Amino acid sequence: MMDGVATDPSSTPSNEAKPRRARRTRMTGAERRQQLLEIGRTLFAAKGFEGTSVEEIAAKAGVSKPVVYEHFGGKEGLYAVVVDREMRRLLDMVTGSLTAGHPRELCEQAAFALLDYIEEYTDGFRILVRDSPIPQSTGSFASLISDIATQVEDILGREFKNRGFDSKLAPLYAQALVGMVALTGQWWLDVRRPKKAEVAAHLVNLAWHGLDGLEAKPHLIGRRKA
Repeated sequence: MMDGVATDPSSTPSNEAKPRRARRTRMTGAERRQQLLEIGRTLFAAKGFEGTSVEEIAAKAGVSKPVVYEHFGGKEGLYAVVVDREMRRLLDMVTGSLTAGHPRELCEQAAFALLDYIEEYTDGFRILVRDSPIPQSTGSFASLISDIATQVEDILGREFKNRGFDSKLAPLYAQALVGMVALTGQWWLDVRRPKKAEVAAHLVNLAWHGLDGLEAKPHLIGRRKA
C-alpha cells in the first residue's frame, strides 16, 4: 500500500507478460538438402559456377558454411547434383513425351517437350547449356542431347525401313534433328518470340517436309565432292 492506495502487484511493470518468441522450426536433413539444392540452382543459373560462392549459398540458406560441406562436400558437389537432376528431368520429359504413332506428331511432341522444359525450368536449362567446369556423372549437355537422339533413332530407323532407305543412317539423322531443336531452344531461351507453339510448328515444318522429300541417295550440286 502506498500513501493509503492499494496497488495490485500483478499490474507492476516487472510482472508484465512478455511476448513469446516464435520458435524456429528445425529442418530435417532432407529438407535442408533440398533447400540448398534450390538455392544453389538459382545462384548457378544467375552467376554460373565460378561466380557463386559457398559463403553466398550458406548466407541465403541462413546456415554456416560447414552445413553446405556436410551435405555436399563443397560447391563442386552441390553443382554436380544440381546438374545431374536437371539432365535427368529433361531426358525424362523428352523421352516420356514420345507416345504418338505418327512420325510427324512424334516430332511435335519432342519439340514441345524441350520447349516446355525451357519454359518451366528456365534456371535448369541455363545451367545445362553452360560449359560445365567439373566432370558430371551423367556427362555434358552434348551427351544428354546424344541420349535423346538415341531414343529417336529407333523411330527414324523404322520410318527409313518403311520408305526403303538405309536404316543405318538413322543415328545421323537423329543427331541432326535433335541438335536442330536443342540449338533453337537455346536461342528461344532469351528471346521467347514467337510463342512456344509457333516455334514447335516451324521446327516440325522444317524437319517433316525435309524428311517428306528426302532423297534416298542425296547428292551434292557444288564443285566440292569430298
